[in-house]
Amino acid sequence: MAELLCKPFGTHGKVHQITPESAGWRHVGFSLYRLRAGEAAAEATGTREVILVMVEGKARITAAGTDWGVLGERMDVFEKTPPHCLYVPNDSDWSLVAQTDCTVAVCSAPGQGGHAARRIGPDGITLTRRGTGVNTRYINNIAMEAEDYADSLLVTEVFTPDGHWSSYPSHRHDEDDFPRITYLEETYYHRLNPARGFGIQRVYTEDGTLDETMAVQDGDVVLVPRGHHPCGAPYGFEMYYLNVMAGPLRKWRFQADPAVQWIMDRDA
Repeated sequence: MAELLCKPFGTHGKVHQITPESAGWRHVGFSLYRLRAGEAAAEATGTREVILVMVEGKARITAAGTDWGVLGERMDVFEKTPPHCLYVPNDSDWSLVAQTDCTVAVCSAPGQGGHAARRIGPDGITLTRRGTGVNTRYINNIAMEAEDYADSLLVTEVFTPDGHWSSYPSHRHDEDDFPRITYLEETYYHRLNPARGFGIQRVYTEDGTLDETMAVQDGDVVLVPRGHHPCGAPYGFEMYYLNVMAGPLRKWRFQADPAVQWIMDRDA
């Protein structure tokens, strides 16, 4: 099994590159660029569709033969404003030139040519509260099931206040048995505020064959190949993560850990 906690391999340029081959699964890919103003990045999508997420900063982007202009507005992810994103289909290419220092996520999954290149956000993305009590968190849905923006990709942002939990009550989506549950691989790109803090993520199965609890730092990525995957933000440290999910069916159906099902029932 691949290591679930992926540290950035640099501080500048491409700092993450997770492929289905490196992760030991079939669908999700995730890369991250941290660029200075004037620097460039470019890739061909090949057989995969891509959603570029402007996590921070601004960049001029060309993709699928179109100049999309300068995308990006928030300069700090913890502003919580809706992100500027761009969908790029398979058999295309994209390139960008940073207009400011910027952080750009490259979310990918198998493409079938079912969607044309398009902007996603900031219009149509609204920060939404979810949960109650110390399970309260705030969501920017970029391309979830309700938005017919992609062939395979599901992408969302989550902001977890300090002292709170998210991706909780614990749930899993690791069986292909729709409508009861769907098989979705998932990556978590974590940020912390203040950046020198830490958060906690546990990835575990009910039978105990997988059970890892990780201290995540600013810029880390966690792989979720199966099982439950709750996150905790210690008091004093706000947590952000960008989720990328994909599987054989673009539906998000999950099952709660039986140990916490009573919380789901109470808060429904």
